[in-house]
Amino acid sequence: MKIVQTCSHLNGLEYLLVHKPRLWAEVQSVVEQVNAADCRTKVSQERQKLGELKYSPIELNKAFAKLLRAEGWVESRVSYWVTSDVKLIRQTLSKPPDEQKHEILQAGAEAIFSYNQTDFVKERVALEVQFGKYAFVAYDLFVKHLAFYVRDEIDVGVEILPMKSMQSEMSSGPAYYEGELYNVIRNGRGVPAVPLVMIGIAP
Repeated sequence: MKIVQTCSHLNGLEYLLVHKPRLWAEVQSVVEQVNAADCRTKVSQERQKLGELKYSPIELNKAFAKLLRAEGWVESRVSYWVTSDVKLIRQTLSKPPDEQKHEILQAGAEAIFSYNQTDFVKERVALEVQFGKYAFVAYDLFVKHLAFYVRDEIDVGVEILPMKSMQSEMSSGPAYYEGELYNVIRNGRGVPAVPLVMIGIAP
């Protein structure tokens, strides 16, 4: 596969080029090693595309995961406790999970366990390969990467998406680079408040 487009939000790409050039080269290499043709295995059940072979999100994710794991990218999870009290959330937000739970319970509120998980993290860079529905990408861009950044777990988030030309060769539903780029630009220069690199790929 190949990288067709990139978008650097809040200088995310510039940060990688200056501080993590080896990691950026690694991401480029992984994309180039994925053989899209091998992942064209999904038989469409949609009426207008019935029987056509489409790119399989599952197989694409497997191909990327195998290559990224081989390069030392690992899953990371950040746990935290939430409650319905706004004041308590503000008070406990930046504290370690155990302290969050303790303070919420001490205040007589219900402490609810939650977490954010990202599939690939290496040297404070989080990477998501997203061939899922639109909502999953929005969560990545506006919640997940930001949560890891605010907790000082990462410095940059990377999101890999299919270009529209590739997405049209998949079953309906997956997000695509151009659409998500529009969503980020529409929200203004500082939103989300985390350096990001959006990557549009195609066969």
